[in-house]
Amino acid sequence: MTMEDRIEELRELREQARTGGGEDRIEKQHERGKMTARERIEYFLDDGTFTEFDQLRTHRSHTFEMEDREFLGDGVVTGYGKVDGRTVFVFAHDFTVFGGSLGEVFAEKVTKVMDRAIETGAPIIGLNDSAGARIQEGIDSLAGYAEIFHRNQQASGVVPQISAIMGPCAGGAVYSPAITDFIMMVEETSHMFITGPDVIETVTGEEVGFDELGGANTHASESGVADLTSADEEAALDDLRHLLSYLPQNNVEDPPRVDPWDDPERRDDELRSIVPDAPRKPYDMTDVIGRVTDEGSFFEVGDAFARNLVIGFARLDGHAIGVVANQPRVNAGTLDIDSSKKGARFVRFCDAFNIPILTFVDVPGFMPGTDQEHNGIIMEGAKLLYAFSEATVPLMTVITRKAYGGAYDVMASKHIGADVNYAWPTAEIAVMGPKGAVNVLYDEELEAAEDPEQRRQELIDEYREQFANPYIAADRGFVDDVLEPEETRPQLISDLEMLRSKRKSQPERKHGNIPL
Repeated sequence: MTMEDRIEELRELREQARTGGGEDRIEKQHERGKMTARERIEYFLDDGTFTEFDQLRTHRSHTFEMEDREFLGDGVVTGYGKVDGRTVFVFAHDFTVFGGSLGEVFAEKVTKVMDRAIETGAPIIGLNDSAGARIQEGIDSLAGYAEIFHRNQQASGVVPQISAIMGPCAGGAVYSPAITDFIMMVEETSHMFITGPDVIETVTGEEVGFDELGGANTHASESGVADLTSADEEAALDDLRHLLSYLPQNNVEDPPRVDPWDDPERRDDELRSIVPDAPRKPYDMTDVIGRVTDEGSFFEVGDAFARNLVIGFARLDGHAIGVVANQPRVNAGTLDIDSSKKGARFVRFCDAFNIPILTFVDVPGFMPGTDQEHNGIIMEGAKLLYAFSEATVPLMTVITRKAYGGAYDVMASKHIGADVNYAWPTAEIAVMGPKGAVNVLYDEELEAAEDPEQRRQELIDEYREQFANPYIAADRGFVDDVLEPEETRPQLISDLEMLRSKRKSQPERKHGNIPL
C-alpha cells in the first residue's frame, strides 16, 4: 500500500469511530432528546480544542458472541480540550455502543485520561450515559470499575471532578459520580440508581417508576445526590462551563479572578431594610448574598435539597469565593441533618481548592425532635463543625440576625478559626433565644406573677436588650466589628485582599477522623 492508501484507510477508520454504534442508533439517541457522546464534547469544549485518546481501540473479550460486535472506541470517547482557554480532561459514555456499558478496554481508556489529569493538574469531567457493567465481560468489568473508583479517590482534593449525568446510569456507573465533587443531572432524560425498578419489584414487591426512583428532581430534592439540574443537555453543559469558571485547575493553584465589573466600594442601602425588625419574620438570605457580592455573580448549587442552608459560588471584586448561609425562609434557618451534611461537604471542597469562604449567619439553633435525634443529628451536625474547624482558607463571617447556642459556634465562629467576624446591629448572639432563656431563668417568678404572659414579655424584652445583641460579643473580641449593613461589601473586599496571603499549618498527621 502507498502512503496515500494508508492515509485513506486511516480516515475511514476515524470516520467509523466517529459514528459509534451506527447511524440508526445515533438517530434513536436524538429521538430521546439526547446528544451523542461526541456532540456533547463538541458543545462543551472550546471550538477546535479536543484531542482524542484511543479512538481506534476495541474490546478484547470474545465471549457471548462478542467477536462479531466490535466497535472502534469501545463505547467511550476520551481526551482533553479547553474550556474558556483552560485545559480539562473529559470522558463521555457512548450509549450507541453496548448501551454505554463498561468493559475492560472502556475502563482502561477512562483511567488513562484520569491519570493524565492528575499528573498535569487539570479537572476531570465525566459525561455519563451508561447501563453499567458489561455483563458479557464479567469480572473484567468489575475490575475496570474498581480501577476508576480508585482514581476518583486519588484525584479527590487534587483536581476538581465533575459528573454530568446525561442518560440512565445504573450500578457501578453511579458510584464513580458519587465520589466526584459535583453531580449534574438533566431533567426527564437522566436517571441514577443502584438497581432499576424491575429488580426492586422482583426483590421487594415495590412498584416504582424511573423518575420517582432516580430522576433528576428526586436526586436534587430528596436524596441530595444531584447538585444541579437542567432542563436539557445544552443547559447542563452551559452550567458545567459556568461552574468551572469559579474553580482552580488543581489544589495548588488559586481560583481564577475575572476582571471586576462591580464597584468594590459600592454601598447598597437596601441592605438596611432586608432584615425585618420583627425577630421571627422570615426574609430571603439570597437577597443579602446578591447585594454584597459582585452583581449577578452568585451561582447557587444544591438549591433544591436542605433548603434551610444556602451554598454556592460568587465573586468579590472579581475573586471567586464560596458562600455558606442560613436561609431564614425555610425552617427559620435552623441546622438539621441534611443541611449539616450539605454544608460540610461544600466547605471541605472549598478548602481543598483554595476557595475563600464567606458565611452569613441567621440561625436559631439545631432542629429539635426525635426524628433528628434518632437519625444522628449529633454526629451529622458535628460534620459541619469539623469542616469549618479544619479549613485553612480565608474564612469571613457576617451575623445578620440570630446566632444562638451551639449553632453560633458551628457557623464559622471566631472560636473555630474564622479570620474576620462581623455582626450587623440586628444581630442577636446568645446561648438561646430570649423566650427560651426567660422560661428557664424565670420559671418560678412567672408562675407567681399576676399576669404571667405580660411579665414574660417584659422579661423577654429585657433579655433581648441586655444579652441578645452584638455588643457583648464585640466587647469580647468574638466579632471584630459591628457594621452598618451597607458597609459589608467594601469591608469584605478589603479583608479578602488582606487574607489572600494567609498561611495556616495543621498538626502533622495522616488525616483526621471526621465523624462520617
